[in-house]
Amino acid sequence: MSAAPPEPAPPDALSGPRAAPDLLVHRPGLRVDAQAVKQSLTFAFASGAPGGAFDRHIESASLPPSSWNPERFAQHVFLPELIAACLRFTVDGRTHIPSPALLGRALSQPPSDRDTVELRREIFRELIGSEALRDDLARAYAALRRWVGQLETISISRREGSRRRLDILAAAKEALDTLADGFAGARSGLARIPAFGAAVRGTEAYRRLADLLAYDEEIATLDLRIRVGSDGHVRDLRALSVRENEDNRFYRSPIGRFVTRLVMLWRGYRFSEDELLVRYVNGVFEGVEDELVALVQLLGDLEFYLAGLALHDRARAAGLSACLPELAWASGARDEPRGRELKGLFNPLLLATSENIVSCDIAAERHDATFIVTGPNSGGKTRLLEALSLAQMLGQAGFLVPAAAARLSPCQGLFVSLIEQAQADHSEGRLGMELLRIRSLFEAMQVGDMVVLDELCSGTNPSEGEEIFQLVVSLLSELRPQAFITTHFLELASRLERERPVDRLVFLQVELDEQQWPTYQFVPGVARTSLAHRTAARLGVTREELVALVERSKRAHRRRGAEPG
Repeated sequence: MSAAPPEPAPPDALSGPRAAPDLLVHRPGLRVDAQAVKQSLTFAFASGAPGGAFDRHIESASLPPSSWNPERFAQHVFLPELIAACLRFTVDGRTHIPSPALLGRALSQPPSDRDTVELRREIFRELIGSEALRDDLARAYAALRRWVGQLETISISRREGSRRRLDILAAAKEALDTLADGFAGARSGLARIPAFGAAVRGTEAYRRLADLLAYDEEIATLDLRIRVGSDGHVRDLRALSVRENEDNRFYRSPIGRFVTRLVMLWRGYRFSEDELLVRYVNGVFEGVEDELVALVQLLGDLEFYLAGLALHDRARAAGLSACLPELAWASGARDEPRGRELKGLFNPLLLATSENIVSCDIAAERHDATFIVTGPNSGGKTRLLEALSLAQMLGQAGFLVPAAAARLSPCQGLFVSLIEQAQADHSEGRLGMELLRIRSLFEAMQVGDMVVLDELCSGTNPSEGEEIFQLVVSLLSELRPQAFITTHFLELASRLERERPVDRLVFLQVELDEQQWPTYQFVPGVARTSLAHRTAARLGVTREELVALVERSKRAHRRRGAEPG
């Protein structure tokens, strides 16, 4: 830039930031701490910011109210692992892992507001159906990341700092233009993005930004004549004509610039052109600062949908499907019970570890049924419970679920308890821990909640365990839960199947092939055996193998005794 622009005019008066392009809440609003983000923007614009500074603002963004408490299930559904391994996405050639804090909260705390859930579902529906909208989403995210990347660089010299600030403004303008020019034809909440971009482009602050960058880019156009010798070197270079960009608001003629300098010197002002430039650039930045706060929030919102699309694509690459479920919302206390159905259900955690994932179908005529699942170890029961828990959580959050088709009934909360290993700081034994988790279940339980229990009452002897098991099942039925319970109490399960002491019981067992190996499918009924001998044989715990190990140990002992001391 060869000449400084004039002293800046005050930023245009704004009635407040444009309506934030909120993609996660039905009633749009600014969910980041605006004051804290503006402070970070100011510091970053002046001298740079450490990497990840703006991600911390994204992670702390507020979310709509939820009746779910993640403490009751989060550790058992391995949500951080799911995000890191299965919901990462690639944009502009770079792989990004979504913010575990924001995305984890958005998924584990499904909105109580039905309109907010439907907003998210409609956005996903449009993105899945339009490659052009998906491309616009990726372009918007890439532009916002480039802008944040410019903010999170540190300037070294004063002159480099001026250039860096202009680059930040150029990246911000690119991001705003990308938002305004994209998402053509969007009818869902995606339409909020171009509306925001167009509103910003209509402000005087944006026009001053555009003019400043145009002035920086092209103060003048030179027509040159270059004379080259036979050796390929330049012999002469002449400017044939110079056309200055007189239409730009920042343009001053050479005489005007010279006179301005003389007047400033006569009045005793000793500042440089670079100082004037910095002051004007800062003024332009302040004019759009409120709008830039909304861009920080939007960055986190876009990750929510890019993560969902990543799950969709990763499932398809594995020969599976991820879908938007049908949600059977209750309109009143006397609603007829809705059925539950999941076709092609799979555990998404397996996408990161398994090549061949077997999906299964689960269905019941009522959503408030209690499923009792039996079958051999390593037959897929625990994986099924994880898949069911994740499907409910993701679907109710307005996200895609790991199934080809699904019908779910929203609930007020989720309680998941899988078998835990004993730890040194536990004051209770296995039985005590089991009774405590049953107590915590009934303390947290609300009518209609979803309950997932793995190996209920496995920590005590069969007779006492069966008694506690039957007590839990009978009392749970009074709360009309959506319940899934696995057990190895096969005789008790068979008796419950025959006698039906409580309503709404559904019995599923692991399907076995002709060689009695699990197919990882589930069919009606109660398993007749846990096939403990098959598991023991697979793990090398048979009489023959254990006897061989004992004999090996005895031979080794005799050899040590025979060796001279």
